Amino acid sequence: MSDLPGSAADLLPLLTRAERLLSRRVGGVLAVESLTIEGWRVLCLLADGLGHPMSEVATEASLPPGTLTKLVDHLVDRNLVFRRVDPIDRRRIRAYLTDRGRREQARLAAQIHADLAASSAPEDADLAGLIDGLIGRLDPQGSRVPSPARA
Repeated sequence: MSDLPGSAADLLPLLTRAERLLSRRVGGVLAVESLTIEGWRVLCLLADGLGHPMSEVATEASLPPGTLTKLVDHLVDRNLVFRRVDPIDRRRIRAYLTDRGRREQARLAAQIHADLAASSAPEDADLAGLIDGLIGRLDPQGSRVPSPARA
């Protein structure tokens, strides 16, 4: 067991490799639906039904504002997302899932879950909890993207 990483810094290459492999796998499912990983992240963030300011969506999806605007435009064109002026701060625009967007997000989440189930192990839930804890320690402000499984 001495070859296991000993600190958060040691995790960077491992998490990067795991993220790339998982993105490739999930991306294969999404490609059939003509949806990108970035689009999927936006749908998962909006799946809580609360609506989110575009600035928050850009931050949580790790996308520059201009790129996010183009992506959301595409999702609007597909009738998956809609935008509304924030009722409290009329200078802000909030994004929401449409009814179709909610159905598509749930359907795709089930497909992704089924695709990944064959390679899942019981300890994956423990690992997810540990990673969530690491995120909480690294980002004490609490700015976290909800996991698609929870969204």
